[in-house]
Amino acid sequence: MSVFLIKAAQLLLSLSILVVLHELGHFIPAKIFKTRVEKFYLFFDVKFSLFKKKIGETVYGIGWLPLGGYVKIAGMIDESMDTEQMAQEPQPWEFRSKPAWQRLIIMLGGVFMNFILAIVLFMIMLFVWGTNYITKDDVKYGYGVTKTLENYGFQQGDKIISINGKPIEDLAIDINKFLMFRDVENVKVEHVNGNIEDLNLPEDIGTQLFEAGDLPALEPRSPFKVDSVVPGLPAGKAGLQPNDKIIAIDGKPVEYFSDFVYGIKNSTEKDIVLQVERENEKVSLNITPTEDRKIGIVSSKTDIDFIKFNKRNYSFTESISGGAKQAYWEIKDYLAQFKYIFTKKGATQIGGFAAIGNMFPAAWNWQAFWYLTAFLSIMLGVLNLLPIPALDGGHVMFLLYEMVSGRKPADKFMEYAQMVGFFILIGLVLFANGNDIYKAIFE
Repeated sequence: MSVFLIKAAQLLLSLSILVVLHELGHFIPAKIFKTRVEKFYLFFDVKFSLFKKKIGETVYGIGWLPLGGYVKIAGMIDESMDTEQMAQEPQPWEFRSKPAWQRLIIMLGGVFMNFILAIVLFMIMLFVWGTNYITKDDVKYGYGVTKTLENYGFQQGDKIISINGKPIEDLAIDINKFLMFRDVENVKVEHVNGNIEDLNLPEDIGTQLFEAGDLPALEPRSPFKVDSVVPGLPAGKAGLQPNDKIIAIDGKPVEYFSDFVYGIKNSTEKDIVLQVERENEKVSLNITPTEDRKIGIVSSKTDIDFIKFNKRNYSFTESISGGAKQAYWEIKDYLAQFKYIFTKKGATQIGGFAAIGNMFPAAWNWQAFWYLTAFLSIMLGVLNLLPIPALDGGHVMFLLYEMVSGRKPADKFMEYAQMVGFFILIGLVLFANGNDIYKAIFE
């Protein structure tokens, strides 16, 4: 099976699980409050359905357009825009006839289900697979650091002892997540010469790294060689060959892959001189990197022991608190990303279905699948809380207004708001997937 089909199958299965459970989050409280649910659909049934069956008062079905799903609740202005029903006298089983607090619970049910699913999945993953952790000395060659971090005292080959006073083995493996999304004030490092130093970082270190394109900011150093070159890109045009060992960039020694990335990115010259070792001979190549400072190589590590992972197992009770804690930090980190998204540079990083699909591994891996499903569940929950009409957050916003003011927005206003929200969502979907297409063609 091709890599594309494997990724697509994982994405489709993950989205199907998320959509069904999200809509079930609306369906269950609607039924509890004796509100009629006319349709429960996985995917959208524009013009026709792949499958449908009526059970009781609800039609259950699968649409052909895999862009989400929906429940159609009687007496509610939603994406169906059923104005005929709304023009009739309210009935006791309709959404609009229920107290505001019940309608609020129904609208928040989908998001609640998303967050609960994430917690449960993290709990299961901790119990079944545990977690990996590293100590200071498990990163054999230390970390390669970016120019931005060098400005605050970091040095190439540093080993991380603690962050904000907490030993590195007590923290998540991805140190970059701390720098980008969490409040990091102090990092204790051990330099290559053995000296230990406390380094203080500013509050906006994440923004500085993002704007400079210094991501990842810290990367375990590993010896490498050229595995292959991408046809048509600068390295191939200049004559770089598989198995070449890059030993210098513009005369500066290169030993680790992070040295190579650092040298290409921070060179001030339009053309760089790459010195390589090929069959015991030294060869110099002139290369003009692309605008985003790439030359088009695929590298391979020559020391697979450059980093060591240790296993931490969890009992059932430990996995409960551990799963809740992990879900909390995943939600908090995802919310922190918005400060980067709402920038000119951040907008170009927004991706659509192709970007999400590429998050999944090329070979089926259940641990990775369930982690990404949990992460996407958090993403779906957070995005649905945005106060945009047509999203759950938009309905919640108007319900809170009604509960505070005692006045219900007019049906006509809600219809117009729903249409505006729908066009906003369509615009965002087109923009995100347009970014994917642009990157596929030009990057």
